[in-house]
Amino acid sequence: MWISSNNKYGVAIHNWHGDVRYGLPLDVGDFVEILEECTNWYRGTCARKSRGVGIFPKTYIHIKDLSKIDPVVAECTQVLREWSEIWKKLYVDRETYKFHTLRKVMLSILECRRELLGATLTQDQTLELQTLVVSRIDWGNRKLGLDQVPRIGPLAVDPHNIGIVGLYNVHVTSADNAKASSSRGTLRRKVQRKILTHHLYFCMRDFGHRIGGDDAEVYFFLYDANPARMRALSERFMVKISKDGFSNYIEKLHSNCTVFTDLGAVDLNEDLHLVAVVMRVGKILPSETGKKIEKNNSLCCANAIYRRPFGVGVLPLNNITHYDSSVESEEKEFNFKIYQCEEKDFHQLHELIIKKSTGKFSPITSGNQNTQGIVVSLKLLHGGLGQARQEQPLLFQGTTITRKMGFPDVIMPGDVRNDLFITLERGEFERGGKNTAKNILTTVVVLDTGGNILTECLWGASGMDSQTYYKSMILYHHNSPCWNEMIRLSVPIDKFSTAHVRFEFRHCSTREKSDPKLFGFSFARLMDPSGATLTDGQHELYVYKCEDPAKLHTGNYLKLPSKPKDPHAKVDCSSIYHRSSKEVFVIKSLLCSTKLTQNADLLSLLQWRTNPETIQDSLTGVLRLNDEELVKFLQDVLDALFAMFSNEEGNSTEHSGLVFHVLVSIFSVLQSNKFQHFRPVMNAYIENHFAAALVYKGLITSVEHMAVFMTKAEHPDPFQKCFSSLEYIFKLLIQSRKLFARATGGQYEDSFRRDLHSLFTALNGMLAVPSYDVIIPTQEALLNSTGVVLEQLKDTLPAPELGMLARNMLDAIPRDAPVRLIQAKLNAVKDLVSGELFHEDDSRTVVLSVACKHLRMHLGRRDELRLCAEIISEILNHLYDLQRQQREKVTNTLQHDLDSLCKNILGILIKTISIMMEGAHAVLPQLVSCLLGLQQLLDETHYKHYWDELSPNKDPRDLKEFLSKSLLVFEELLSQDWQVFPTDWLIMKLACNDVLRKALEEFAKPLVYRFLGPQTFDSPLWWAYFSLAVTFLTQPSLQLEKYREPKRRKILNTHGDMRVLMGFQILSMWSQLGEQKLHFIPSMVGPFLEVTLVPEPALRKATLTVFYDMMQCEQCARGSFRLVESELIDKLDLLISENKGDDEYRELFSTILLEKVQTENPNWKDAGTAFIASVTRLLERLLDYRSVMQGEENRDKRMSCTVNLLNFYKNEINRKEMYLRYIYKLHDLHLQAENYTEAGYTLKLYADMLNWDRQSLCFAPNEHTGQPEWQRKERLYHEILKYFDKGKCWEKGIPLCKELAVLYETRRFDYNKLSEILILEAKFFQNILTQLRPEPEYFRVGFYGLGFPLFVRNKQFVYRGLEYERIGAFTQRLQTEFPIAQILANNSPPDNSILTAAEQYIQISNVRPVGDAQALKTAMVPVPEKIARFYEVNDVTRFIYDRPIYKGPIDKDNEFKSLWIERTKLEISNPLPGILRWFEVKQKSVHEITPVEFACETMNNVGKELWDLIVQYRSEPKRNINPFSMRLQGIIDANVMGGISKYQEAFFSEQFLKSPQGHGQQGNVQKLKGLILEQIQVLEQALELHGTLAPPGVQPLHNRLLERFSQLKQSLSGLGRLKRQHSESIVNTPLPPLPTEKRTMSLGNPNMSNTAPSTNHYGLYDHDDIYTRPGDTVRPVEGANLTLINNSYQTLSNETIKNIQEMAHDKVPPVPNRPRSQNFMSVADGPEVPPKRNPNQASSPNAPPLPPRGITPDKRASNPIAINDFSNSQYPTAGSMPRRPLSAHHQQQQQQQQQQQEQGQKYAVVDIRFDDPEADQPPHSLSSVGETAQLNVVGYGPNDFRDSGISTTSSHDFNNLNNLSEESSTNSLSTVHHRDHCRMASNGTLESSSYTINTTLNISQSENSASSFDMEDLPMPPPPPLPPKSLNIIGTNDSSSSFEQEPSSSPIPTANKNQNNAHAHLHHSHYMSSSTHLNHNHSYQQNGINVNDIYSTSSKKSDASGANNTSANDSNNDGNTF
Repeated sequence: MWISSNNKYGVAIHNWHGDVRYGLPLDVGDFVEILEECTNWYRGTCARKSRGVGIFPKTYIHIKDLSKIDPVVAECTQVLREWSEIWKKLYVDRETYKFHTLRKVMLSILECRRELLGATLTQDQTLELQTLVVSRIDWGNRKLGLDQVPRIGPLAVDPHNIGIVGLYNVHVTSADNAKASSSRGTLRRKVQRKILTHHLYFCMRDFGHRIGGDDAEVYFFLYDANPARMRALSERFMVKISKDGFSNYIEKLHSNCTVFTDLGAVDLNEDLHLVAVVMRVGKILPSETGKKIEKNNSLCCANAIYRRPFGVGVLPLNNITHYDSSVESEEKEFNFKIYQCEEKDFHQLHELIIKKSTGKFSPITSGNQNTQGIVVSLKLLHGGLGQARQEQPLLFQGTTITRKMGFPDVIMPGDVRNDLFITLERGEFERGGKNTAKNILTTVVVLDTGGNILTECLWGASGMDSQTYYKSMILYHHNSPCWNEMIRLSVPIDKFSTAHVRFEFRHCSTREKSDPKLFGFSFARLMDPSGATLTDGQHELYVYKCEDPAKLHTGNYLKLPSKPKDPHAKVDCSSIYHRSSKEVFVIKSLLCSTKLTQNADLLSLLQWRTNPETIQDSLTGVLRLNDEELVKFLQDVLDALFAMFSNEEGNSTEHSGLVFHVLVSIFSVLQSNKFQHFRPVMNAYIENHFAAALVYKGLITSVEHMAVFMTKAEHPDPFQKCFSSLEYIFKLLIQSRKLFARATGGQYEDSFRRDLHSLFTALNGMLAVPSYDVIIPTQEALLNSTGVVLEQLKDTLPAPELGMLARNMLDAIPRDAPVRLIQAKLNAVKDLVSGELFHEDDSRTVVLSVACKHLRMHLGRRDELRLCAEIISEILNHLYDLQRQQREKVTNTLQHDLDSLCKNILGILIKTISIMMEGAHAVLPQLVSCLLGLQQLLDETHYKHYWDELSPNKDPRDLKEFLSKSLLVFEELLSQDWQVFPTDWLIMKLACNDVLRKALEEFAKPLVYRFLGPQTFDSPLWWAYFSLAVTFLTQPSLQLEKYREPKRRKILNTHGDMRVLMGFQILSMWSQLGEQKLHFIPSMVGPFLEVTLVPEPALRKATLTVFYDMMQCEQCARGSFRLVESELIDKLDLLISENKGDDEYRELFSTILLEKVQTENPNWKDAGTAFIASVTRLLERLLDYRSVMQGEENRDKRMSCTVNLLNFYKNEINRKEMYLRYIYKLHDLHLQAENYTEAGYTLKLYADMLNWDRQSLCFAPNEHTGQPEWQRKERLYHEILKYFDKGKCWEKGIPLCKELAVLYETRRFDYNKLSEILILEAKFFQNILTQLRPEPEYFRVGFYGLGFPLFVRNKQFVYRGLEYERIGAFTQRLQTEFPIAQILANNSPPDNSILTAAEQYIQISNVRPVGDAQALKTAMVPVPEKIARFYEVNDVTRFIYDRPIYKGPIDKDNEFKSLWIERTKLEISNPLPGILRWFEVKQKSVHEITPVEFACETMNNVGKELWDLIVQYRSEPKRNINPFSMRLQGIIDANVMGGISKYQEAFFSEQFLKSPQGHGQQGNVQKLKGLILEQIQVLEQALELHGTLAPPGVQPLHNRLLERFSQLKQSLSGLGRLKRQHSESIVNTPLPPLPTEKRTMSLGNPNMSNTAPSTNHYGLYDHDDIYTRPGDTVRPVEGANLTLINNSYQTLSNETIKNIQEMAHDKVPPVPNRPRSQNFMSVADGPEVPPKRNPNQASSPNAPPLPPRGITPDKRASNPIAINDFSNSQYPTAGSMPRRPLSAHHQQQQQQQQQQQEQGQKYAVVDIRFDDPEADQPPHSLSSVGETAQLNVVGYGPNDFRDSGISTTSSHDFNNLNNLSEESSTNSLSTVHHRDHCRMASNGTLESSSYTINTTLNISQSENSASSFDMEDLPMPPPPPLPPKSLNIIGTNDSSSSFEQEPSSSPIPTANKNQNNAHAHLHHSHYMSSSTHLNHNHSYQQNGINVNDIYSTSSKKSDASGANNTSANDSNNDGNTF
């Protein structure tokens, strides 16, 4: 038994093939979700196998506990699985950039996942890595358009553990982070740049100079190059360089690295530079300056080491300053050059470099060309120093800290600093009697008053140890040196007051061996007597002379003045040291200390008790103090100020007012961002150190005084500072009161409360003052402090009093106050609801009531909505958290608060949203989240209270208004698919849907209980509810089917399928309606239909019964369910087109409703069953239509489906508007496909619905303006005429023209339009006779297999091909439309396995139309060909196609004995052309034709075509003679070389007549004899005419034809004794064609209108393995250079045919029908037939060489059009050629001519005896060709050769048998065209790309031309360019070509030419090389017929459909061929 398993997952530990039923194959590592389990098996899904649910063994699965997996790791796994599918798709779609980018990100996520799984990271590192990986995930999701994941930190939130409002806020934050994330994973965090402290990590990587063998020191510092400042920003950092090079010197680890700290945002600007000062450390002069110097230096003290200037480099840091604080910066390397200048300018060299004063400095070059100067790396760090150390611990490990010369932007309370920076600027010294200037060395030392040196308090730079003495650099021979060297003093605080700095000046000689000689000193005291330190700035110090160091006693010089106006100086102390007024030493000092101050006012304030008289000045001075000075001594200053604020009794003092101002100023300073971190210090002071218990009175009085006098103040700044500082004032006030109460036991409490109320009254009055610009900032400051002020009072005043104070204060603000004040008020409300007061039950209720009051006001006015939304969000977030905490037992207070919130906010919020939804408002999403967040908190009780609140005294109007507006708002939100939120917020949308669904359950209750009664029923309200529920159910975000399987399962696990729940809710509400259901019929049919179309089986099964309920209701109420039926059909059409519904729905609809009808058995059961069946059929058609709505390749399918729907709406349900809609859809499809004729037929459907007499308006689909009916019909007729004209279907337009003419002439009397329409009609008549119209091919197509759509499945259709489209192109078109279908390779009916297969199979073959031209049956004269032939291939509903079969024994030498023809007749549902280019076959019948009948058909067709040529050339003697010559040549040559003998052998014997095959065939045999001899008569007339018409150049050919004709007659006379025939039918009947071997025969007579099928090509197929191929019809082209010969057509009725058959006995020469060409079939399409050999056949040496065959330009073989019924299945003997009905005069003339011919017959008419022993012998002059002369014939098809006259066609010659009409031997008016072509290469070989035939063939070719050249001397010219495909085009110069003969070594077997008769109406020019030998495997010739040519020797069967002969089609020559 299967047990459900929730949230159980595992991993496959072994491969499993799933080789059991329902098994799910697994690979090692596959992650599976387990849904169910039993004893040994699991059932579940695998993430890699989408939607696959199966079973797998338990032993193959390792269960994973996901709770122990890092959620970020689990998310990485899920994301990688999801992305991998997308990544593969990107590869397939060739989106290279996205593919590679996504690959990099996936690899990085994979690497991060591996590190997280390793569990080797610290917590901080893990958090950082998690943040990195989720940043990359968010980036990828955003780029790929996937859903956003809401996060708190790196972890995704669970939507069930957070409220809607909180979820919205998390989404907003996550969206910002996702937009700021990058593929590298760097996450841009939202930071406040203005308060951020930065640090610059520095590391010197290389130093590219060697300094003369000396060591060097490089001093780095940051410099601000702003012209207004030009100052150093940091102290110096020193890196030592050894003389061996930088890389060889390592004093200590990281000695070359430092961090420049505490850089503010102001410091990081374009002017920031890094300055490097390089000093040489060694002797004063370098050793390489010269020998003299070197000698002098050798005298110096060996230990003398000095610092000498070398060079300066400057690096601009503008690239570093362009940082993004949200992205961690990378460490970058920089290099910069070192420059040098004169020593006197060395101190300002960096400034010169920055200013680019290039004339004063030059770069230092070194011997190494590759030197880069100084190479450093820099990295910018962000945050406080402690934070930076935590984030980058490795950077700070052993790294020196280089401090900023000043305080950072943010001062931390714990920062302790006591640094004094002194810069040695310059000195002015006397020369002292020497000729040269001194080399002055300044030594700095720090001493106390006792002369003791203070150690470890002096640093020349960071990076070096502290020094006792600091020695400056030496400028060579310079008495006014400028050093610009900075040193740092860090003197302990206890020694600072007594310490001083002494500067000793010495001269360093380069010659003396002694140490540098002292010559003077200066000093500076660090602190004044008042306690103030040395002031910042420049100080000019006195220089005292002293040459003896022993005299430097502090007691001696400390009494002297160190500088002018020195307060420490004592009088008369100048006798000890001498001072020159010209000498001076200048320093600059800067104090950075948190303990020391330079301000005397501050010192006097702290010491106010000792100097009480200076208090006023001190307080005034403190107001002007720097902020930093105040904060340093915050506690001491506050103690002093509170001591001065009141006396011991608590009363004010004379300084109280000024002290209050100083306090307010200090509090204001603490409010600034710079000192934000000091707020805890202030709070700690108040709680722990503040002791002024009496100041509360003074503070209250002072604040009240400020409030009262605010409007009278001239300067608002103090007032603004006061009310901004109310937080600290009230904290001090309350703390003071607590201290007092503690000391006094709570005395004067009432007085204190009165004072407070008085104070608040004053504050309220201040807010009530009409606002103006000056006081608005003060009022804003008060409101901004209100929240924290009231919080301070929560322990002092009870909650009701606090609420009253808050309400009074907020109410004091006028309603029309300025916007700034309104915003300040709402901010105060926000502070209240987010503060401490809202967290306690008692005060929360009060605050909530205050907040709701103001929220209602502003929501109603729709102003400041963002602040209102933020306030509501704060309230809802807190209440949601509170509700979760009290989940088990909710307190009454919370319930009351929720009731209050619902009552005050819900209605106004919905109203506001409904108004705002009309436009786009940025705050709308937040308001919507607030609305849903509020509903999330409400339960049934709250809603019930609210319904009662809205319907007092049972008045439902307010409740109805609320419900209507609410339902409307929700429906608007859902109909837009929650567009208020971004599209990728799916989690938010699902959470909102969950809340909304639950809310709708509550909204349904008042509908049922308050709006359902007979008196209270409200139909619009119920409709709104149902509409909303349906919209909810059908919204896109809930359609789980469109999601990937993992996502779908996740949604189902978290939210379930909410559609099902809502569906059952709808059913429940519907069932509640009872009798009121009728109000919603039929309006609810459409919405409920949408519900049932949702692809969820459970939902469908549950809701489909609603339709039965509706039908039942309407039937009971109205007697029928027509409204339900009509609406259901209308909506179905619309919804299915919107891609809703499927086959499963169709089946469910039918089965569920039918079952319901059968079960309930209502009285309308039959009507209901019929209706359900009708809708099911409609569904089937609509689904078919929808499946093919897209794609150009589906256009034909769309047409079929459109017609199916069109017919359904017309015939089954009679819906005119739907019918018209699909008429226009079909019309548009036809226009796109350029099917103009079909578009005209389609519009005619609409026109036929209209009447000329009606004036009512009618409307077309999507048309808003109507037209009177007759006008619409008139307009449609004109459109139809336009389409018929474009489609060249003028015959169908003429009746419309006539109808319009009648309208204009007899009804409208509009002669202008009448003349126009008559002109158009005349134009149509003219076009019929003059314009070229290609005749279409018709194809039978069978669609077999269950893989096809229902509308074509296992059905057959007849297709009307496109213009000039052959079967190859047609097959390709079908394969494009059905790309997965397989083309069946034979024409046999498919068996059951194919019909029931899941695949798709298509069977294609040509069919021949059978015309029945009713329009021509009334003709009394011969109908012109162009008129008649239209009806032969148009308006046809019946078609035939043939298939060869064998019966009885097969004679391999003559297969005609047993070759039968199976003829299939098809009838389609509508005539073609019509509204489609294809129609379904409705009826099919099959009958067989005997071999003799088929032979008669063949001979009959040859005669018809030849007679057609005779008629044409008699009527137009000037036509090009070439086609006539070619046709004669083909017929005569074929007969001479053989053809008739096969028929003689097969049928003209007693043995045949006695055999079963010959039983009952004697009449047909006699007919065949007659047809053979009639052929002689027709040939005689043809030769006579040809001799008359042939120009001189063609006479040689004519003579040869006469000679061959003589041979033909001799061959007939040699058969046996000839007897004169008295049969009238023989005399005028031409000889039939001889079937050729391995050739196709295409014969026909275009002038005969009855069915006369021609032979088709069956030479390539055997038995069933063929496709029968109809003829390829072309249109002749007529123009200046094109000759169009139109054969006359005669279309007759069945009655007329009998008359024609009677006329056949007359002596009138026949009028043959026009030949139709037929298509060719590739050999590859046929089966394998073994070649035959007959080497014993002798050749005929006396036979002259034959001219070339006529090659017609048309690619198609004959395809006769049979105009007759299929009912006539017999083929009676016709002794004469069929002809047109003639007038009496013409008949009399023809009879006279026939009698004359009988009396004076030139050639004897003989009787062929069956018992003649010589009949079966070949003629003596004909013999077979030996095997010696063999050439390869490559790729020629049955249609590739010109017609060769009478030919004997074997079984394989029936390849294109479909060109034979049904009743050629019975009715002598059928038509056959012969337009097979031959393509000959320049080397004389015949080509066809379709297949290859290897037979033995000897061909002698000649050319047919009107030229005078002798053919024997004319070489083969190259073929001319091919004209357009399938056009019968000849050039005007055809008459100039000549026919030549070339001798051949053997007779030419004419049978190996294709038997295509050249059309008499086509002119050809043929060029063929002479003596071309075609190799054949075997050649068996009898009477010139090559029997083996009828076999295909291809070793491979091919597709018989003709798909492979496309190239053969294309390879045929059109127009001027060869």
